[in-house]
Amino acid sequence: MSEILLRDDTGGIATLTLNAPDRLNALSDAMLAALQSQIDTLAQDRETRVVILKGNGKAFCAGHDLKEMQAGRQAEDGGQAYFADLFTRCARVMTGLMRLPQPVIAAPHGIATAAGCQMVASCDLAIAAEGTRFGVNGVNIGLFCSTPMVALSRNIPRKHAFEMLTTGDFIGTDRAEALGLINRAVPHDALNDEARALAEKIAAKLNPAVRIGKRIFYDQAEMGMDDAYAHAGAAMVENMMWCDTDEGISAFLEKRKPDWQA
Repeated sequence: MSEILLRDDTGGIATLTLNAPDRLNALSDAMLAALQSQIDTLAQDRETRVVILKGNGKAFCAGHDLKEMQAGRQAEDGGQAYFADLFTRCARVMTGLMRLPQPVIAAPHGIATAAGCQMVASCDLAIAAEGTRFGVNGVNIGLFCSTPMVALSRNIPRKHAFEMLTTGDFIGTDRAEALGLINRAVPHDALNDEARALAEKIAAKLNPAVRIGKRIFYDQAEMGMDDAYAHAGAAMVENMMWCDTDEGISAFLEKRKPDWQA
C-alpha cells in the first residue's frame, strides 16, 4: 500500500503531499494521523525552513471522509464520542499548521471543500492553480461547516464567509484571491514551480527571524492594540540582540551580502 502522506525534503523545504487520490485526499482518520505525525516532527525540526502542502490526483482535499463518519454511527452512542474525537483531532491538525515555526504554503488545485478549504485557510500562504474551487458546502448535506468556519472567518470578511457557509456555494480563484483566502492563482502546470519559488524566497531569509515573525504575527492578532505593540516591541528587541541581525544590518549598510550563521 502506498503512503497516504508523502514527504520530500530539498533545500530546507519540506513538501507534504496528500496521497489518497481515489478518495479525493479526504481527511480520513489515517490522513489526520499522518498529518499530525509530520506536524509534530516539523515542530522540532531546525533544518526545515518552509513547508509546502499539496495533493495528488484531481483534487487538493474534499474534506472529511464521509464514509468513515457514517461508519462511526454504528457505535452504541450513535457516534457521538467518535465525532467529538474526530473534530478535536482535526482542529489539532489545523492549529498545528498555524503554530509550526515554519511558514506553510498551501498549493491547492481542483477542489478544496469543507475541511479541505479549512486547511487552505489554516496555512500561512496559498498559491492555487487557476480553476480551483473552494467551498464550505456541508450545509448542502445538512451539516453546517462549524469547524471550517473558524479558519475561514479569520481569513475573509465575515459577511462573505457567512454567505459561503449558509449557501454552500463555491467560489473560484479570482474570488478567493479578492477575498484573501489565497495569495494568487497561477496556471495549473506552473503551480509546483510557483509554490517552490515562494518557498525558496522565504527560505533564503534569516531563519530565526522568520520563525519569531510567524509566532508574533499570530500572537498579536489576538491582542488589543496596546498589548500587540508591547508584545511585538519585545520581540523586536530580542531580534535586534542577535549576532546575525547585527551582521544583516551591517551588511546592508556596507552594501554586501550578509554572512549569516543560522
